[in-house]
Amino acid sequence: MDPSAWREDERRALDQVVEDIKRYLAGLDEGPARLPEADRAAQRFAGELPEDGSGAAAALRELVELGLGAATRSSGPRMFHFVTGGTTPAALGADWFASALDQNAFSWVGSPLASRLEAIALSWLKELFALPPSWGGVLTSGATMANFTALAAARRWWGERVGIDVEEEGLAGAPRPVVLSGGYIHPSAVKALAMLGIGRANIRRFTRDAVGRMDVDALEQALADRSGDATIICATAGEVNAGGFDPIEALADLAERHDAWLHVDGAFGLFARVSPRSAPLARGVERAHSVISDGHKWLNVPYDSGFAFVRDPELLPKAFTASAAYLPSPLDPHPNFGYVGPEQSRRARSLATWATLRAYGRAGYRALVERCMDLAQRVAERVDRAPDLERLADVPLNIVCFRYRPEGADDDAALNDLNRRLGEAVLEDGRVYVGTTDYAGRIAFRPAIVNWRTREEDVDLLVEVVREVGGRLVSEGWRGSLGDAGH
Repeated sequence: MDPSAWREDERRALDQVVEDIKRYLAGLDEGPARLPEADRAAQRFAGELPEDGSGAAAALRELVELGLGAATRSSGPRMFHFVTGGTTPAALGADWFASALDQNAFSWVGSPLASRLEAIALSWLKELFALPPSWGGVLTSGATMANFTALAAARRWWGERVGIDVEEEGLAGAPRPVVLSGGYIHPSAVKALAMLGIGRANIRRFTRDAVGRMDVDALEQALADRSGDATIICATAGEVNAGGFDPIEALADLAERHDAWLHVDGAFGLFARVSPRSAPLARGVERAHSVISDGHKWLNVPYDSGFAFVRDPELLPKAFTASAAYLPSPLDPHPNFGYVGPEQSRRARSLATWATLRAYGRAGYRALVERCMDLAQRVAERVDRAPDLERLADVPLNIVCFRYRPEGADDDAALNDLNRRLGEAVLEDGRVYVGTTDYAGRIAFRPAIVNWRTREEDVDLLVEVVREVGGRLVSEGWRGSLGDAGH
């Protein structure tokens, strides 16, 4: 176990893992999204810390043999749960390279490569999303930290409006900041506001229906009632249940009229701007003060990856700069992204982001977005034709919200129980992976299609599995209050 001997393990271990990964990828398109033994396989990892290790080859063999049974095929074409993208070949290769180089992307002096590629990747992303080139930005670990980053800039702006240096003085004794939103606001944005000390209780939601659509008139009145006080508006581009969008352009008008900060959470919906077919959904984003998105969703780069963009680039270093004798000067002209985001130790995410954009370009991502939209419409068409399925919402982008509803069934409480049980059974079945949600009081499926690997046969299987497993539940005697519906 002398570390000087570990070099002998390195090449043999890596050669072994490469072959294992090749075999995994070779079967990824046709295999189930989750193996039936996944829970049991995960529990097989057990035991105390060994005094004498097994060596790299043996440890990695154990990891692969047990791990493949326990892992969901989250990078595969039948992962429709949450909004989980795949990994493009270019991004996968670049991510392996990033792990091998093991760069800290905090500063230019720590990694000129990671810093330069992050600057280029952010510039390319702004072009992809039609955002002004003058905006500042930074790569993050995902949408949660991207929301945190952008809303920290908003908090800084708010502090300047009320005469407080928030980062220096804190929020003690300050007036209560107010955040206005609709019902689409995502838990990651709420979590970010809580971490920033703004507080969940200071979020005011204005909705006009049970789905959560924004009541713009009521929000406008709230802005008017505040008489010009500094206010943050949170808008959503692509909500998670059905892919809906807040009226961003109207909110941009209000923000300009009332001198408010407009933040747009576009974790996957920002990609609507990549295609002329869907771009009108996100019209006005370029007029916001901050906008975020995820890389490990529609960009199809490995976890973890996200990005935050801010109209005023000077706000980010004011919120996140750090200083110490051993650190680069904040005045260093080189890009030091650790000073414009929350992380100091930063993985070189830029390599995968740069590589996938370099490999497939604007046209490749336009094609990916349009293909996923077409597949979502294909699911919607099959749901609409099926006598035992009911679509609950329009399909503006890539999410299809529907429920299993046997013919003649009309009791929502019983249908909710059935669909809840059906959701658990579909996950246990494992051929496809899709979760359920509560959509206006109705338990429903909400498959999200963002993976470059997903094909027509994969989305067809999704519909078939829901109908098959649902029919089996009913035929086995689960009816609740459905009576003889479906028989």
